[in-house]
Amino acid sequence: MVVKTRKQNVKDQPPQPNVDDRDRSPFVSPGTGKSRRAGKGTPFNSLLHNRNGLFPGFSFIRSKLGLTPSAFVKLGITLVLAALAGYLHWYHLSRLFENDRHFSHLSGLEKEMAFRTEMGLYYSYFKTIIEAPTFINGLYLVMNDRLTEYPLVINTLKRFNLYPEVVLASWYRIYTDIMEFFGLPTKMCWSINRGEGMAPVDGCEGMGDPAYFYVTFVFLLNGLMMSLFFIYGTYLSGSRLGGMVTVLCFFFNHGESTRVMWTPPLRESFSYPFLVLQMLLLTHILRRKTMWALGISNLCFMLPWQFAQFVLLTQLAILPYMFLFWKNHCILKQPSLNSMIVIKVNRNMYLKLQLFLLQLSLSQAHISSLIKSKFTSYKDFDTMMYTCAAEFDFMEIELVYHSLQLIAFAVLAMLIMRLKLFLTPHMCIMASLICSKQLFGWIGEKFKLHMMVFGILSIMAMQGAANLQAQWGIMGEFSNLPQEQLLDWIKDNTRPNAVFAGAMPTMASVKLSAGRPIVNHPHYEDAGLRERTKLVYAMYSRKSAEVVKRNLMQMEVDYFVLEDSWCTRRSRPGCSMPEIWDVEDPQNAGKVPLCTLMSRDSRPHFATVFHNNVYKVLRVPKAAKELR
Repeated sequence: MVVKTRKQNVKDQPPQPNVDDRDRSPFVSPGTGKSRRAGKGTPFNSLLHNRNGLFPGFSFIRSKLGLTPSAFVKLGITLVLAALAGYLHWYHLSRLFENDRHFSHLSGLEKEMAFRTEMGLYYSYFKTIIEAPTFINGLYLVMNDRLTEYPLVINTLKRFNLYPEVVLASWYRIYTDIMEFFGLPTKMCWSINRGEGMAPVDGCEGMGDPAYFYVTFVFLLNGLMMSLFFIYGTYLSGSRLGGMVTVLCFFFNHGESTRVMWTPPLRESFSYPFLVLQMLLLTHILRRKTMWALGISNLCFMLPWQFAQFVLLTQLAILPYMFLFWKNHCILKQPSLNSMIVIKVNRNMYLKLQLFLLQLSLSQAHISSLIKSKFTSYKDFDTMMYTCAAEFDFMEIELVYHSLQLIAFAVLAMLIMRLKLFLTPHMCIMASLICSKQLFGWIGEKFKLHMMVFGILSIMAMQGAANLQAQWGIMGEFSNLPQEQLLDWIKDNTRPNAVFAGAMPTMASVKLSAGRPIVNHPHYEDAGLRERTKLVYAMYSRKSAEVVKRNLMQMEVDYFVLEDSWCTRRSRPGCSMPEIWDVEDPQNAGKVPLCTLMSRDSRPHFATVFHNNVYKVLRVPKAAKELR
């Protein structure tokens, strides 16, 4: 990317003497250039600048990369710091995940149960591909799946954006094959005693363990994301200190910036790092041309996640205004026929603005002239004294972009709390601008600006350190014995083709760990799936048992997994399942919920074949099979 950028700049601009290093690379801190005055160079710098000296490689850097040796060193420092930020984030995520679940000491079944709701659904397809006889056979199974929405055959690769799972599964198969070929161990296993009344289990740690392999690459990808954040903050502010501010802001507000450490398989865990890359490239495009890279980053961002389209929609809403801002800026600098067209189209706005300027000019003539020069071709000596100074020029178009993007993300976060993962990180990126000499150059010399930045960081660190301590203090150990009993019973007492229905999160675990066909699942975005889930969830309505049984028979369900908690719990008034059904089914409001009746006695419509303190499995009568 740097190579092409420098070549284009050299072609587009005439050569200029004494080019400052900051013009050579977008990732080096701007400097005064005083160290390059005659007589001030060190012997080492002399060697670096001597094409025929002891470091002939630097002539290649100058000719091919368009960088002076000192700029190349500064760029290298930036990349090293970015790599350090990425490593720290990867380590932070891995430790939080391990501390929360004691993941390395869980059995294979417990690791799968730890991937609840849609996480388990996504991971199940990774498991399908790695356990298939061949990779191609596994890919065929996920593209022609009969287990997820029985009896339908669906392309889950396309429906659920499973491209990350396909890539990771291929890498896992290659890795294990290579290690097996050389006879090298891939994991370390041990027997774990879980206490009285519980059988010991085998726990494994290492890249040969499928779940361990899966989450490791998720955390590595998000470690690279932090490297991008550092580069992003550095590029936007023109200072490596700006990149440090972005990274520290992210860490200080880590719990509000990401949830990848708790939910690795979710789509945003794979997609969001590419959004960061996309926004960085979009910022770069507003200065230079890198459309091919933007296209690739857009593709990588959209493939894993069904919500990516909404983020790109905010950019589509912003960019037309950005274009108008840029067009107006160019027109006013070089008046032409286009300026007359723009002014005519915006005639009403222009007239109102002129009226405002006229009123303002009565009290502040120089300010009115300055504003007038911003929106017209008007010039005089006094206004030129202002507008020729950088701090009185238009705001850079990529700053404008980030301001509007921040507003768009704020709107998304207010509407859907889950999407605050866009807002907080973008605020961290914007925070890097406190290091921008263009915006805060009025403070004075670099030392004063840096003191202000460190002062702000010190204030932030008080709460930020407390937030990190709270995260590091989370210590837990995953255990879900009721669900483990349920899954073990299903595997031991039902046919491999027995069809199950129930709460969406539980169905994901049934498919993943028991491998049984299900009729509904947590990926609720599909209209057909919503209709199927509505029929299944009628068990938690006040409808008659006969109606619900008929629905299950039509979907060819063999077993229904009933959970009492779904019948009684509610996040707030009016949000329990029976209350939700009262909105949809007002004619039955006031009746006892069917789930309450079934928890007491499922006869005569169903037969209870398994129960513990959380789950009850109801068998649909054999008459249902006569409909097949």
